[in-house]
Amino acid sequence: MTPDSPVVPDPQEVAQISANLAAIRTRIDAAAAAAGRSPSEVRLLPVTKTVPEDRLRAAFAAGVTEMGENKVQEAKRKSTEMADLGIHWALIGHLQTNKAKDVVAFAHEFQALDSLHVAEALDRRLQAAGRSLDVYVQVNSSGEESKFGLEPDAVTAFLAALPVYSSLRVRGLMTLAAHTDDRERVRECFRLMRRLRDAGREAGTVGDGLLSMGMSGDFELAIAEGATCVRVGTAIFGARPTPDSVYWPGA
Repeated sequence: MTPDSPVVPDPQEVAQISANLAAIRTRIDAAAAAAGRSPSEVRLLPVTKTVPEDRLRAAFAAGVTEMGENKVQEAKRKSTEMADLGIHWALIGHLQTNKAKDVVAFAHEFQALDSLHVAEALDRRLQAAGRSLDVYVQVNSSGEESKFGLEPDAVTAFLAALPVYSSLRVRGLMTLAAHTDDRERVRECFRLMRRLRDAGREAGTVGDGLLSMGMSGDFELAIAEGATCVRVGTAIFGARPTPDSVYWPGA
């Protein structure tokens, strides 16, 4: 193998990831059916933070064509290293305005918009690049001070202000539920998001009205409350060596 040759996925790794994906999809389908929803309404976004390139190539061989990353630098590096695969990259972590140029270079969607300064920076860079970007507005549904996202009572005005940034395509809302074993508290976070989404639909400000919510530990609750995108990492790739606190403040 030459230095420029792509990494050949380990067949056993491919098989394991395929099995994990099938198990998650089965759970998604069951949760949707229990909620009286079509399973086709729920998108599975594999979260690939800290997962090395060789395993991501195995995931691609297992059928994964979109990947969610939290850190801009990590996502940019991976998108460059795996440019031959044509992955759909979703940035799902907090963004500082000085990284907007990097996001425009590789991301197909941004799921953590919570600042008009970031909206302006992205729009300016996107306009210069002659492209647009799908975005979700992040809401701090749990009220935890350590989490990013808009306060719920700020969502209506924020959504109303976004049309001026014409290169941003608002697709819906995103949240991280409360980090707790109290399932009713988690469910209430998701119910709040559904109410905010419904209000945005009435106002015509929330785009497609999608809801990105639910992770490995709570995605079934999220689906019961209307999630259209669940972000799953650990249940697909296993436990990460890096603690969640590096990626999700307060988690």
